[in-house]
Amino acid sequence: MTKPLLTVGVVTTLMIAWSIGRVQGQQSRRPVIFVSADQANFHDTGNGVSMAAIWGDADKGAHATFTKFVPGFDAGMHTHTNDVWIVVLKGAYLYKDDVIDKRLVVGPGSFLRVPGGMKHWSGGDPKEGALFYEESSGKFDSIPAK
Repeated sequence: MTKPLLTVGVVTTLMIAWSIGRVQGQQSRRPVIFVSADQANFHDTGNGVSMAAIWGDADKGAHATFTKFVPGFDAGMHTHTNDVWIVVLKGAYLYKDDVIDKRLVVGPGSFLRVPGGMKHWSGGDPKEGALFYEESSGKFDSIPAK
């Protein structure tokens, strides 16, 4: 009786391994995404911010965008429902929260993760503004802080 159980176990393990490999193989066949920030289709969202979708839909769920802040942009104190990951490409993204006692100047080549629910202030460099890659696992929102 142990031989048939052993055979079933081996076959089951092989089928699971094959299924995982097949799913991973299908995921790797998704198309390559290439978007140049210089040629991206930016849409003005108001108040000195413009965004260009790279993938996903920022109004509905997980997404990535190129985002621009005009020089001197001031977002005021706010939160986001979901974590936001930022990599600055040009200019400087300015950041401050209640935990960090000073304003951060996030320049080109720098990364910033803002946890969902973290009350913070953000803005654009007074002279250059900011161009950054922004990604989130959920929809984008900006909720004014009280």
